Amino acid sequence: MTIFDIFKTHTMSLATVLTPSIQKAITLLFNVSFEKLEFQATRKEFEGDITLVLFPLVKEIKSSPIEIGTKIGAYLVENVAEVERFNVVSGFLNLVISDQYYLEFFNEIKENSKYGFVAPKVDDKAIMVEYSSPNTNKPLHLGHVRNNLLGYAVAEIIKASGKKVYKTQIINDRGIHICKSMLAWQKFGNGETPENTGIKGDKLVGKYYVAFDKAYKEQVTQLIAQGKTEEDAKKLAPILHEAQQMLLDWEAGKDTIVSLWKTMNQWVYDGFSATYDAMGVDFDSYYYESNTYLLGKDVVQIGLEKGVFEKDADGSVWIDLTPEGLDRKIVLRSDGTAVYMTQDIGTAIQRVKDFPDVGGMVYTVGNEQDYHFKVLFLILKKLGFDWSKNLFHLSYGMVDLPSGKMKSREGTVVDADDLMDDMTLTAKQLSEELGKLEEYSEAEKTKLYKTIGLGALKYYILKVDPKKRILFNPEESVDFAGNTGPFIQYTYARIQSILRKADFELKVVIDQMALHQKEKELLKQLALYPEVIQNAAHNHSPALIANYTYELVKEYNSFYQTVSILGEEDTSKKIFRVQLSKKVSDTIKSAFGLLGIEVPERM
Repeated sequence: MTIFDIFKTHTMSLATVLTPSIQKAITLLFNVSFEKLEFQATRKEFEGDITLVLFPLVKEIKSSPIEIGTKIGAYLVENVAEVERFNVVSGFLNLVISDQYYLEFFNEIKENSKYGFVAPKVDDKAIMVEYSSPNTNKPLHLGHVRNNLLGYAVAEIIKASGKKVYKTQIINDRGIHICKSMLAWQKFGNGETPENTGIKGDKLVGKYYVAFDKAYKEQVTQLIAQGKTEEDAKKLAPILHEAQQMLLDWEAGKDTIVSLWKTMNQWVYDGFSATYDAMGVDFDSYYYESNTYLLGKDVVQIGLEKGVFEKDADGSVWIDLTPEGLDRKIVLRSDGTAVYMTQDIGTAIQRVKDFPDVGGMVYTVGNEQDYHFKVLFLILKKLGFDWSKNLFHLSYGMVDLPSGKMKSREGTVVDADDLMDDMTLTAKQLSEELGKLEEYSEAEKTKLYKTIGLGALKYYILKVDPKKRILFNPEESVDFAGNTGPFIQYTYARIQSILRKADFELKVVIDQMALHQKEKELLKQLALYPEVIQNAAHNHSPALIANYTYELVKEYNSFYQTVSILGEEDTSKKIFRVQLSKKVSDTIKSAFGLLGIEVPERM
């Protein structure tokens, strides 16, 4: 990260100040011009705030880096107010920036509630972020939790970086897996509903998906016992044929089947909605596969006319991507039915029709679909859609538990609702062990446990690079020490306690004061926030926000342990340190807000 990146949001950017002066110094001292300067943060073991890399200059000036650095440093100290002193280490000129510069920077940002955020330009294209996209035959599980948390956070981060964002999902509400739940409910349900059982709708439907699988396996076992091979038995099981017939009846629009499908899907939608509310994620639009599965077929004809697709002798339509290192991909079967790729092509095009200002899309889907999205994006590019260059697959690794993988057909998944409840319970147990909640009402305790539990869950998942697989350990995530959500939440609550005790006016402007090194380090960390948001948006990585927040909190705790705040006798220093603490807490809240994590006022 260069000095241009770190300070580019300042009105009086440090880069803007230093670059012309250094360029002038090079011209005056060495009689050469140098356009591109390379900066980096000064290494911790050396004194300095910013470092000029001297090696590129050596080639032009034909002198030693020590001599070059010493002459430039002396010139800057004499002619640039922001540079107090310097030192040269090998090929690096380390510059110590004045306290005054940092005070001016702080006074610019301290009352800015949107510090780090960029307002979208009116004529900028929007980004659509797709996430969740569940099946309506079972409740959301741990894998969906990572998907939802990633998609929501990426949407919020892109929005903060200066783009308009639409959040969407496509609900997989049709197909044989849906019919399996429906058929099992018909056979074994005895009229059960969410209302007469008190069971959440998505869980009730999921119960019958598991029931179907159990009945299917029993029938397969019976057929094998009658002399059938396992392969034949799996194909001949009567309950599977009934489910396949139900799908045909649904596609034919049979009233009784369509009515049951609508009823059971609504149970699931209601259940999903409750889970999304508890998780703290939302959507601007919804797409349903039952409405989109025929989309894209008309595009196939256009692709044939353009020579993008080719038709085989049996009538099937393909695209040959072998020149791009992929393979031949079918987009229309010989009987004229679409495949998933065709649906995804049609849905992407439909989204741009529905939201004409969309200029790019982010698909939050597990890494097992990496190849699918390479093909999809390439096809859309070949079809000539300008926005296809702004398509991104937010590919993520799976989430494992110490007990192993999840299997939804066998009912061994980790249910999202149960997981959130368990995290809240774990937070309760640990909080009670710490014994600091005597003055809280039961309602306040309940809210706090949920805030800590969900904060722990979200942070644990989001602090990891999306591409990496996660082994999720609930107890470890709720630890109040280390790189965890509760540790950061606790620091925020600690600062709120300081602010409540501060019995003086905080809007006083401190414009001249000698800074403690810990104050300066904290200000430098705050200065990184705008660029961290931009980098996180560009890389589609909430982990950058999460780990920046952890580093900020570590820096604050070092500051807190080193200097006196409310006990400081110098009034100006005391006011400044409380103001600085407040800005740190504001930034923690802002960053955690991008991750969908709440912060408690007290802990």
